[in-house]
Amino acid sequence: MHIHFIQHEIFESPGAILVWAEKKGYDVTFSKVYEYQPLPDLVDDIDLLIVIGGPQSPDTTLIECPHFNAEAEIAIIQKCIQAKKAVVGICLGAQLIGNALGAGYEHSPEKEIGVWPIQLTNEGAQDEKLKHFASSLPVGHWHSDMPGVTAGSKILAISEGCPRQIIAYSDLVYGFQCHLELTTEVVELLIANDEEVLLNNTKHRFIQKPDEIRAFNFTEMNEVLFRFLDKLVAEKKSCNK
Repeated sequence: MHIHFIQHEIFESPGAILVWAEKKGYDVTFSKVYEYQPLPDLVDDIDLLIVIGGPQSPDTTLIECPHFNAEAEIAIIQKCIQAKKAVVGICLGAQLIGNALGAGYEHSPEKEIGVWPIQLTNEGAQDEKLKHFASSLPVGHWHSDMPGVTAGSKILAISEGCPRQIIAYSDLVYGFQCHLELTTEVVELLIANDEEVLLNNTKHRFIQKPDEIRAFNFTEMNEVLFRFLDKLVAEKKSCNK
């Protein structure tokens, strides 16, 4: 199993997903675009593409952020989907998947930063890869946008602040607006990057203070994500038979 990560910023890392991949002994490669590492030319040897989040949006231009090429990333996502690879997008990554499938992205009704519960929809409760999720699960959030939906996609989870938290675009392609991959180490990096916003917020009702975020135990949330990833890998392997 070869997993390729596209990482946009040092403070938005794969977190617990990398821990899971290394424990499984999977081959792992990176495109750390903030270091100007190249995107893969070919996707033949990729089994699972994971596109991490970032402060950019799918509309961010190279002039605004020289290390982020949205069009190139969308092209890689499209190649992987067409080649029946497994694809997971987190936050910005989920929005890029929506763009790759022609659905675009939108601003979320609420900006969310911190730990807030998501709720499974009826379709989410029936999705085999999410059946182990609690009907309401506290998870990480760090966003103000959300991915678009296609005609065939299914919204699997929502939150009070955002109606598109987990989307299944197909059996192998999933977008997570929420962050189940957060660890205490990743959270410290995110807080350091956004500390002024967190400390001085008076406008947004779904933004927590740094110490509130730090107080959360991310272990259970990570374990839920690991089981989802295990099921996704099993689905991918079954498609190769």
